Amino acid sequence: MGRGRVELKRIENKINRQVTFAKRRNGLLKKAYELSVLCDAEVALIIFSSRGKLYEFCSTSSMNKTLGRYQRCSYGALEMGHPDRDTQSSYQEYIKLKAKVEALQQSQRHLLGEELGQLGTKELEQLERQLDSTLRQVRSIKTQYMLDQLSDLQQKLEENDARIQSEWEAEEHNNMAYRRQPAADQPDQGVFESLECNNTMHMTGYNSAVNDHQMASATPTQNAGGAIPGWML
Repeated sequence: MGRGRVELKRIENKINRQVTFAKRRNGLLKKAYELSVLCDAEVALIIFSSRGKLYEFCSTSSMNKTLGRYQRCSYGALEMGHPDRDTQSSYQEYIKLKAKVEALQQSQRHLLGEELGQLGTKELEQLERQLDSTLRQVRSIKTQYMLDQLSDLQQKLEENDARIQSEWEAEEHNNMAYRRQPAADQPDQGVFESLECNNTMHMTGYNSAVNDHQMASATPTQNAGGAIPGWML
């Protein structure tokens, strides 16, 4: 009993859809390889998964070469044919865009210094002016970028200086507050002043007593020298 025909519609189950994609993709790549080998055909196959992952096969050495051949054959046939009224506007738009692309590619080659032999004096002078203008613009952008970097660096340095200054002021404030507080092991200054006053008073009394004693002892000596007191007269 043969297998029934599979209905072609989107598989709702995510796991089954992923498994089916892997199997069909491998089978398609295998068929493309077999077709290129058995029939000597140039085959290019491009597959994008639902997640955007690329799978490709090309029987030649370069996918771009095969795509370029396809583009030349496809649009070349369109140019050789006679488009109808529905495709005439699209064809004319294609011709304009193609001419613009070719002009831009040629201008790019000239800017890179290629294919300059076919240019005349005026074209070369115009190209030189264009290169000078571009060079000035690049230098201006480079200078502005360097100035922005210097400005950012200066701002960072100023922020660091301000931070260091703030830390230094905070440290100085803490040191001043510490110096203002009296030490616990130092005696009070008033005690020293009281002691100095008492010592001064004791020394003053001692000196007065010594002077009185010296005067008392000196009086008899002076009387003995010939001076007669008043009470003896």
